[in-house]
Amino acid sequence: MKLKYFFPMVIAALATFVTSCSDEDVVSYLDNVRVTSSYVALPAEGGSTSIDVTASGDWTISDIPEWVTVSPTSGSGNTTVTFTAPATSKSNEAYVTIECNGDKQMLKVMQMAEKVELAVSTCAEVNKGSDNVSYRIKGAVTKIENTTYGNMYINDGTGEVYIYGTLDAKGAEKNFSSLGIEVGDVVDCEGPRVTHNGTIELKNVTVNSITKSLIKVDSTYVAGKMGNTLPLEGGELTAYVSCKGKGVSVDIPEDAKDWLSIAAIRNGGTEVVFKAAPNTGGDRSTTITFTTNDGKKEYSSKVDIAQKGAIVPVSVADFIATEVGNAQYRLTGLVTKVDDAASGKYYISDYTGQIYVYKASGTVALNDVVTIVGKHAEYKGTPQVGSGKLEEICASAEPISLADFNAAEDSNDKFYVLTGKITEIANDKYGNVYIEDGTGEKVYLYGVYGDWTGENKQYFIKDNAIAVGDTITVVTIKTSNKNAPQGKNAVCFGVKKAE
Repeated sequence: MKLKYFFPMVIAALATFVTSCSDEDVVSYLDNVRVTSSYVALPAEGGSTSIDVTASGDWTISDIPEWVTVSPTSGSGNTTVTFTAPATSKSNEAYVTIECNGDKQMLKVMQMAEKVELAVSTCAEVNKGSDNVSYRIKGAVTKIENTTYGNMYINDGTGEVYIYGTLDAKGAEKNFSSLGIEVGDVVDCEGPRVTHNGTIELKNVTVNSITKSLIKVDSTYVAGKMGNTLPLEGGELTAYVSCKGKGVSVDIPEDAKDWLSIAAIRNGGTEVVFKAAPNTGGDRSTTITFTTNDGKKEYSSKVDIAQKGAIVPVSVADFIATEVGNAQYRLTGLVTKVDDAASGKYYISDYTGQIYVYKASGTVALNDVVTIVGKHAEYKGTPQVGSGKLEEICASAEPISLADFNAAEDSNDKFYVLTGKITEIANDKYGNVYIEDGTGEKVYLYGVYGDWTGENKQYFIKDNAIAVGDTITVVTIKTSNKNAPQGKNAVCFGVKKAE
């Protein structure tokens, strides 16, 4: 039987593949076996790397060199295969063969003692690539989210990649500021790709080079004070720009041109004054792009401009007490019932009451903690949130019994919905209470508040006359104190007074 061979394309800096097979023997994809990575790279200090094998039947791995361990070496269907090697002072390279139903795929395994120069990949290629593979990209920094760890976005024109952590010149973490990287700089960096909560990232990248941008927004001022947020009444914002290129152009996005305009350009474009119209709606913002060039290449720098909106944060009870009108209100509550998720019809509640949300934008689910903005509307005399907009899903919680909650693993990221009757108030200043359900199971809540933002934590229980015998519904995380289970920083979304 004639065997088919597949030699995956590996970046040129890592390897060059040579085969004596004819062109008709080489296929871009094999019918019976595929792998998620075109090569396996192991660290010189020793360690492991895994790939996924997808096969139509039984498969085996052969030609394994002595310096690497492979587990498993055979299997069926889809399997994760791990390659492990001890530390080495010299570089090792080899090919292993993965065979399934007559198809053979050659996979390169390497352990490089010296640094290997990666070829530059586009951001689009990284976004379409695989996790646990190192990539090198080169592009402009469009946003810096954290100046300690070096979390930032890089765009090369084909797409954008999120950088989660940037190492300094000595390979240390949490020293991003020492690199002097600014928005607009062109950065050449490399690191392993990971996916976290659906976001593709390059993690703890090493910076190869930094090309400083010829243009930079030094500062922005509103009413004589440094800042980038305009009042809802409107006003002017002045941006001060440093430019070493040939002229400055300013781009205002189309969706912001109805409220933001250029009032003046001074000093050869290094001082730009923007004018904002009064804001009768919610908070709004946009990103302005300043561009220059050196005759060969274009450079850009961006700045965010925001404007406060006429939005009043209220509780459900306070919202119900307002008049019907176009004023905008912000509410945070627990989704207690969903009539129609697709059209945005659902109920939310907080510790003061419950309100119906009618046709809000965005999609929510039962037991989500949401923040919405809308106006006071009515239907047959009953208040409801009209013209609503979903601003944020603060958390997605899981209803759970008190017994199952006590048995759950500790986690700061997992939220639960608990309902129980207060049996003891240990501290009414910070809201430390015990609740129980009908089975007699109890849960200790270390802190009960009425505000999801974490403000106004003290005296919530006392100020709202919540007492022993009242039944409360809270959203909380599961933690432990001295091996005793507890809920922590619970937010109250319902109170039923004792009869």
